[in-house]
Amino acid sequence: MNDKNTLIKILAITGSLMVWFDVLLPFVFCVGTFIGDRVFRFDYVLPAEIFPVPFIGGLLLWWAALRVRSNHRIIGWGLLGGVVALVGGQAIAVISGLASGAIPPEGGPWMIVMASLFLFILAFIVVGVGGIRLLRFLFGRRSS
Repeated sequence: MNDKNTLIKILAITGSLMVWFDVLLPFVFCVGTFIGDRVFRFDYVLPAEIFPVPFIGGLLLWWAALRVRSNHRIIGWGLLGGVVALVGGQAIAVISGLASGAIPPEGGPWMIVMASLFLFILAFIVVGVGGIRLLRFLFGRRSS
């Protein structure tokens, strides 16, 4: 039983780190370039560019949450919402011509793609919060 508990904790810690890495990395790079170059640059697309990292982390979190039956709904729905938002935004960008550069980045399609990117990031923040709640559950209870 203790080996299973250790595995679940490793899954939860690793998954949480991978999800929060994706969310916080643009801020780290922003501070780094501001200190180094004195120029404010914020790459808001970076979380979508490194999508496999938080996706795998979210799957690890979801697996750990399912094993202990705690916070699996918030993690699962957040993970699904993030994937749907990213794939939907990319589909709209391709269909509308934004992805190929056929139309300029303005107007309705641009706003929809940016909104989907925002929803993607928000969904993975929800997954990260679910991971923190899962870690508090795992490390907060007293084992006999």
